[in-house]
Amino acid sequence: MSNIPSEPEFQQAYNELVSTLENSTLFQKNPEYKTALSVVSIPERIIQFRVVWENDNGELQVNRGYRVQFNSALGPYKGGLRFHPTVNLSILKFLGFEQIFKNALTGINIGGGKGGADFDPKGKSDNEIRRFCVSFMRELSKHIGADTDIPAGDIGVSGREIGWLFGAYKAQTKLWEGVLTGKGTTWGGSLIRPEATGYGLVYYVNHMINYASGGKESFKDKRVAVSGSGNVAQYAALKVIELGGTVVSLSDSKGALIAKECQSITADEIAQIAQIKVERKYLADIVSSNDAFAQKYEYIAGARPWTHVTADVALPSATQNEVSGDEAKHLIGAGCKFIAEGSNMGCTQEAIDVFEACRCEKKGDAIWYAPGKAANAGGVAVSGLEMAQNSARLSWTTEEVDDKLKSIMENCFKNGLETAKEYAEPGEGVFPSLVAGSNIAGFKKVVAAMHDQGDWW
Repeated sequence: MSNIPSEPEFQQAYNELVSTLENSTLFQKNPEYKTALSVVSIPERIIQFRVVWENDNGELQVNRGYRVQFNSALGPYKGGLRFHPTVNLSILKFLGFEQIFKNALTGINIGGGKGGADFDPKGKSDNEIRRFCVSFMRELSKHIGADTDIPAGDIGVSGREIGWLFGAYKAQTKLWEGVLTGKGTTWGGSLIRPEATGYGLVYYVNHMINYASGGKESFKDKRVAVSGSGNVAQYAALKVIELGGTVVSLSDSKGALIAKECQSITADEIAQIAQIKVERKYLADIVSSNDAFAQKYEYIAGARPWTHVTADVALPSATQNEVSGDEAKHLIGAGCKFIAEGSNMGCTQEAIDVFEACRCEKKGDAIWYAPGKAANAGGVAVSGLEMAQNSARLSWTTEEVDDKLKSIMENCFKNGLETAKEYAEPGEGVFPSLVAGSNIAGFKKVVAAMHDQGDWW
């Protein structure tokens, strides 16, 4: 695939997949898969449209809307909608490309897609956001359906926006169907869906820790650095606290919140942070207005946590490319042993190279990195479970959904681990590459289905 300078995020995601496939024995054992790679890397369909809406002053506004329907070999397209001013085709193609293989790793029959708009909900009134959602769905409704394409939420699209989007879809199509996931639990949503990505991330990393320690360790007494302060970061932090770990950081686009000395962010404090996020405020606001926060935490404007913490585990959970090569080196130098992405492509390629080099060099002393397509698959997994509940017109209990989520994350970990052992040959005393194992396992499953359906031969 030739270089695409106008699509750097997608090029990065593509290169990351290709490098692991080429450095494994996959193409030696299955040379025909090189042909499949060229096919799977092109979306089946890209939909782009204008979204015209009216602000509270009666002024006409226009944004760009997108849906990338990337691959349907394993099932209907599945992937989130992102409302953020940085949204463009490159970002949505990278997210959709990652989504294909992430969804494959869950074991649920869903394909990969992604969509959204360059609309910024921050600073907008509820009525403005609702009007935007109605206008956005006016076009998107022509291209989605319960057996075609089932979007979910992402950055800028919470349960509130999903409700408005669902209402607009129902009004336009006269259909009540599971066309969106992340719905309210009283009208078709699944329990554990808001928590799923964060919880699943921690369940996955717990398997990493357990495997590396020979079954002797877990999150108990581990210091954990988390970036972000949205849905994924909040629930990952809460689950770490529940399992006995210490959460030493959170962050947002304006700066980082670092716990002083040996203190931990608490569940009550995370609830306060969640509330200011609902109000579309920043961490700086709660520090400046709350003396208890100001005394317990250091707020560093314009910073990310990674060079300001000492931690055993790092969970990037904010956005793409949030850990640089230098930050990766600092984390390892400060004693970090486990890194897993709660965000999609949270680490730059330079950071991944640092982590993977340390994994190979430090035999018997785990420096282990897990990519987002495996570690943060819990969100889409429970979205798939929500689809199943919608199809059966029933609701499962919290315990039922959580047990299924735990099982899916365990299978994601074991699948990547065993595939890495088979195709990536880690060497004696070296932990298998979860990057290679996850990429190969997801790729193999998707392209085998494409082959059976005649998409390549």
